[in-house]
Order: sequence, then C-alpha cells, then structure tokens
Amino acid sequence: MAELDEIIYEAIRADAELSSLQGGIHSTCIEVPPMDADNTPLPYIIITDDSLQNQQGTKDEQWESMYDNVQAGVEIVAISPNEVKRLRRLVRRAIARYMERMDEAPSLLSLTNDGIAWDWTKPCYYDTLHYQCEVINDLTD
Repeated sequence: MAELDEIIYEAIRADAELSSLQGGIHSTCIEVPPMDADNTPLPYIIITDDSLQNQQGTKDEQWESMYDNVQAGVEIVAISPNEVKRLRRLVRRAIARYMERMDEAPSLLSLTNDGIAWDWTKPCYYDTLHYQCEVINDLTD
C-alpha cells in the first residue's frame, strides 16, 4: 500500500479543479517545495508526511503490529480566508471520493486543522489539515 501522503497527493491531483491551481500542488513525497516559495503564485497546496506511530502496545513487545497510525498534512495557501475555506472543502471532498474507490483504503482516525492564519511575509492566508489514519503495515515491501 502507498504511504498516506502519496495517496493524498494522488487524490488531490485527480480532482480537475484542484489540479488546475495556479501555484500547483507540491508534495514532500515527490519533490521538495521550491526555494522560491515566496514567489509561487497563489493559491497552492503542499502535502507533507507527518510522523508515524506503530500500533505496538509497548516498547518491550518483540513483534511489530500489523497496523500503523500514520499522519499527513495538507497545507492550503490562498489570497483570502474565503478562498482557503473553499479549497479546504474541495480537498476534503477529493480525498474522501478517492479513498472510497480504493480497495484497501486507510481508515480515518481523525481529521483536524490548525485554523486559518495570516502570513504577513508572503502575504497570504493558510490552513493545514492533519489526517491521521490507520493503515495495514505491509512488512514484505
């Protein structure tokens, strides 16, 4: 099974409206966002691979669990708070639709966000969605 950030990246790229964003879709699983991110046209999305937790009960257990709790972030950057909200809805819908079509989709444990904030250095508004899911840990790869 692909990593959660890779699944989210593919889900967002599969959506026609999101894939046509002026600033594009970037992911740390595919490429490092450009050093000139301050010059990237708005809006744009960055998918990040967040930390992972194994479902192992204690550090003394010898075997790894079959399941992992994995996390990925989706940072949405736009010119206005309303644009961030609109893109956030589109992202959530695109990911949900994509995962519904998967044979072994990750199980969503939680979905949180940081809240819309202002970055005076760009200037722009942004919000980050944090997906935490349970995936089958295929140790044969």
